[in-house]
Amino acid sequence: MRILKRPLMSTINNHLIDYPTPINIHYAWNFGFLSAMCLIIQILTGVFLAMHYTPHVDLAFASVEHIMRDVNFGWLLRYIHSNGASMFFIVVYIHLFRGLYFGSYATPRRFVWVVGVIILFLMIMTAFIGYVLPWGQMSLWGATVITNLVSAIPLIGDSIVSWLWGGFSVDNATLNRFFSLHYLLPFLIAAASLLHLVILHQDGSGNPLGIDSSVDKVPMYPYFIVKDLLGLLLLAILFSFFVNFFPNLLGHSDNYIEANPMITPAHIVPEWYFLPFYAILRSIPHKLGGVIAMVSAIAVLALLPWIYSTEIRSSRFRPIYKFFYWTFLLCCVVLGWIGGMPVEDPYILVGQLASIYYFFYFLLFLPILGKIEQFLISK
Repeated sequence: MRILKRPLMSTINNHLIDYPTPINIHYAWNFGFLSAMCLIIQILTGVFLAMHYTPHVDLAFASVEHIMRDVNFGWLLRYIHSNGASMFFIVVYIHLFRGLYFGSYATPRRFVWVVGVIILFLMIMTAFIGYVLPWGQMSLWGATVITNLVSAIPLIGDSIVSWLWGGFSVDNATLNRFFSLHYLLPFLIAAASLLHLVILHQDGSGNPLGIDSSVDKVPMYPYFIVKDLLGLLLLAILFSFFVNFFPNLLGHSDNYIEANPMITPAHIVPEWYFLPFYAILRSIPHKLGGVIAMVSAIAVLALLPWIYSTEIRSSRFRPIYKFFYWTFLLCCVVLGWIGGMPVEDPYILVGQLASIYYFFYFLLFLPILGKIEQFLISK
């Protein structure tokens, strides 16, 4: 037993207590820890909800109502889990944009960034199939629309869709498949998160100045653990506000109507955290082109370590890049707004322009800006 305890305690000590942390990092670095807390909350509440949920098209909607009405504190579990997904994405998106601002994708943290993008992709998959499980109107029709997109893949698309459905439409077999995957994927996210942390701690955390801070470091405990706990407290207050006062604000009202394959909702939209990618999908009039654009919008993030062209990491010393960074953030907000709008003019045109800017930012502006800034510095 002693032999087992020593490596475990040594690992905890090296990564959570004595881990050398740059002395100048601030609260923007809290969001990695907060995302881990959100993941733990989602896994725990998901396990307890699964004890009462029935993955059957005739019983799924009723089982959710049973959880809400008959299970002791079932309403709290359900609201924590449903709102927890939104909190998780809020925290991860802030974590992502902080990385973009301070150049966290640059060497030597390339693979830390790539693993982070893989985690984001797994989160999107998990959240999508989880949205199907309550078996409301938006669950059924959202699943139908998104899974149908796979049919755009040449040769094998229709076969993949049939396998996902387990038949000829989104039905009972689909719900069973999605329930199994939704239970499995969070544990894959947890494993990827541990890998993310291990790779990060090999070279150490970055800092707001984007410089090598191998000298000015202090132990994580107690200095930064206290900062993390304060961030966790503030997140808990925000989380509790939604759970107790506005538990349905971030969801769609149509999902409180039981799924009916004979009635199509007037406007099919995904959850708010998918809206920017959904807007990019809709901006391409060709089905396969839209799918490629949507997937590329996530994949291009993983290419960032090889796209950037400057040794200066932090935006604090890149005024031109800083301007484009904030316009990119505005572009993402616009895409989110367009994703929730009807597919009609002028929303189609605005979505297309915002989608073009999204890809131009990564594939054109970032490589060119690095060269321009280096030229200006050399002069």
